[in-house]
Amino acid sequence: MRCVGLLAAIPSETVQRLLGGKAGRLAADRARGIDPRPVVPRALPASASVRCSFHEHTLDGAVVRAALLQLVVRLGTRLRGRGQAARALTLTLKFAGGSSWEKTRRLAAPSGHEDGLRQLAYQLMDAAGLQRGRLTGLALKGEDLIDADQAPRQLSLDDTREARLAAETAIDSVRDKFGPRVIGPAAVFRRAS
Repeated sequence: MRCVGLLAAIPSETVQRLLGGKAGRLAADRARGIDPRPVVPRALPASASVRCSFHEHTLDGAVVRAALLQLVVRLGTRLRGRGQAARALTLTLKFAGGSSWEKTRRLAAPSGHEDGLRQLAYQLMDAAGLQRGRLTGLALKGEDLIDADQAPRQLSLDDTREARLAAETAIDSVRDKFGPRVIGPAAVFRRAS
């Protein structure tokens, strides 16, 4: 027997004679799709990462910053979709020649929102002190993830921030319906020329 379909076609008694009582019953049942074990959902991963690579080595700070912003949007969307929040971010820069730079910092409060992630990602990029580094790629990793329900929610008197969070929920709905690249920050869309 070379496939499960053949095993399922053979009577259970024959399989039990060939493999033995318990092993034969188990093999015959599993071949027929019978499995009484309960399905237990796995825990979500403890980290999430997104990355991009440049087709050519780039020195252009605006292109790099737009790529980083796109990574922030993708990471935030993934975290909110999973119902998770990150406690730390790691930024990895890949340079021409194969070298890389990596830095991790903790967020002030766990977040899956683009506001907090963007601010820390920009701080990490500024900490790299790039002047003439030819980049070939970027990676952004949310680490030490927790369930979003466990993240403390600070009441804010900042109406602008609250409006951005409300808009983020609406934007997530649009992305769910029409696709991930249909809406986002203007800086991440390439200029038409």
